[in-house]
Amino acid sequence: MKILHVIPSVGLSRGGTSQAVLGLLRALRSQGVNVELATTNDDGEALLDVSLHQKVEYQHIPTWFFPRFSPAQSAIREFAFSKTLTTWLWNHIAEYDLVHVHALFSYPSTIAMAIARLKRVPYIHQPHGLLCNWSLQQSKLKKQLYLLLIERDNIRQSQFLQLTSVMEEQEVKQLALNVPSVVLPLGVSVADPIPHARTRLREQLKLPAEQPIILFMSRLHYKKGLEYLIPALGQLVDLPFTFVLAGNGTPDYEQEVDLLLNKAGIQTRTYRPGFVTGEFKDLLLQGSDFFALTSCSENFGMVVLEAMAAGLTTILTPGVALASVLEEQQLGYVPALDTNAIAETLRYCLESSDVARSVGDRARRFIFEHYTWEQIAKQIVQIYGNIAEPIKSFS
Repeated sequence: MKILHVIPSVGLSRGGTSQAVLGLLRALRSQGVNVELATTNDDGEALLDVSLHQKVEYQHIPTWFFPRFSPAQSAIREFAFSKTLTTWLWNHIAEYDLVHVHALFSYPSTIAMAIARLKRVPYIHQPHGLLCNWSLQQSKLKKQLYLLLIERDNIRQSQFLQLTSVMEEQEVKQLALNVPSVVLPLGVSVADPIPHARTRLREQLKLPAEQPIILFMSRLHYKKGLEYLIPALGQLVDLPFTFVLAGNGTPDYEQEVDLLLNKAGIQTRTYRPGFVTGEFKDLLLQGSDFFALTSCSENFGMVVLEAMAAGLTTILTPGVALASVLEEQQLGYVPALDTNAIAETLRYCLESSDVARSVGDRARRFIFEHYTWEQIAKQIVQIYGNIAEPIKSFS
């Protein structure tokens, strides 16, 4: 069985979804699945420095990169149009037994599904939260038209939708697409332990040895609920803590974050490293004490898995899909999306650090039991087989 995955971008600037797909493909290869990836050289405002129009080994995955059209207009650039990707898909998509398409409202995803339909190649669609209520409310008219005129037929012809949480499945059902779906979470790639991470992080940040660190690590965007989290931290200035705000966003929104920090009176105890990756990202995860994500909407949240796998005490608001798992399994804390409720939860965690730490340890064990890429890949391999075999027999 030969599987082609298509995604608009694998650039780090595109966040968790791109990295999750790479993690999945590496796990599938370890299971003996013949997978390849087709994508563009998009990396947000920049372009990836990769070879184009040929199969290359990218992060241990056979990958075809094609040039993204890069005009000055950001809206067109974000669409990730690629003429040569279109030509390649038209000429080669029939060489694959199955196509797994990631994302939505982006040219590579749209054209991959359209060509697969025309060439009668079965495909799976994984929207990664882009069919959830909050996402569809952003640029609402444009997305409604795009969904009605183009994507609805693409989605309806897919073998099924692969969704990452029950919450995402419930919201997608409201669209009445009449497509079968399967809920399968994303997995986590666990970093190697860093010796004395807690001590090393405090030394690097020039903090007292026992200073509690509260970590936020995500794209800086208004859906992340920083207008609740930062004022909540401002209510805790009587307690010792350092807030690490890791991530970047548009210049306008970063200015809004500056104003929030100043108004809350925590600018001097906030460390802002910007977008983090590699060993420093691992050090932040392994050396912090608490992880907080107060998003209005997250269909999954890869960084949540990473924080839990590192043993951090995790605080999520209900809009994060994994919040239901935290509550059901008692693996963290889920305050309402409300400044006072978040402040109360954080205060409890800071004042009851031993109890909070035991919750983080329990979460870490749970992640290793249920959310490794190896476990997820085995389930996807079975799904691929269930699709490919009947089609092969019928043909």
